[in-house]
Order: sequence, then C-alpha cells, then structure tokens
Amino acid sequence: QVQLVESGGGLVQPGGSLRLSCAASGSLVSVYGMGWYRRAPGEQREMVATISRDGLTNYGDSLKGRFTISRDSSKNTVDLQMNGLKPEDTAVYYCAAYSSMGTSWGQGTQVTVSS
Repeated sequence: QVQLVESGGGLVQPGGSLRLSCAASGSLVSVYGMGWYRRAPGEQREMVATISRDGLTNYGDSLKGRFTISRDSSKNTVDLQMNGLKPEDTAVYYCAAYSSMGTSWGQGTQVTVSS
C-alpha cells in the first residue's frame, strides 16, 4: 500500500499563490505516476495535474499556465504550485498515487480563495 499525506492548503486572496505538497510512503516501487485532484462543493472530483515516473505532465483544462506539478524523487514528494488563484479554485485538493495495486488517495487539504 501507498500512504499519502497532503499539506500546504489554506486561505488565500484572489490572485495569490499556494504550494501544496504530497508526501508518499509505503510500497513506492510499484508507483508509476502521481497526481492532484480537487473537489469543489457540490461538484464532481476533477483532475488537476498528473506526473508520470518519467516526468511527463498532464493538466486539467484551463489550469496549465497557472498550476505546475513537480516531483522530488529523492524525497518521495509531489508538489503543486498554484498561482493566480481564483475563487473557483476553492476546493479540497487530493493527492493520488497510481500503482499496480490500484490508486491510493490522501485525505485532502482545503484550499479557499476568498477576499
């Protein structure tokens, strides 16, 4: 199994920035990619960004350019840098890890964009 712990959420004003971090532990040898997802109140979960073991990235519609996913293999962390935040970015953000055993999820971290 893979355990994931997110951190870095909080309250930020529109136009501000936040950096989320996801620390992974456990059976990491089988992990072939990781990602960030979010769920806004009353909405379905949506993909924010993913990164493969080879470093290939993919972003949700309209997020590329504001959000950047990165990883530090030496620390087993995946970060999400979020710039130019908008009120509609308010959501619980979840880290995910994809492996041969399935998808593992973190507990989520709240991001609120409000003045």
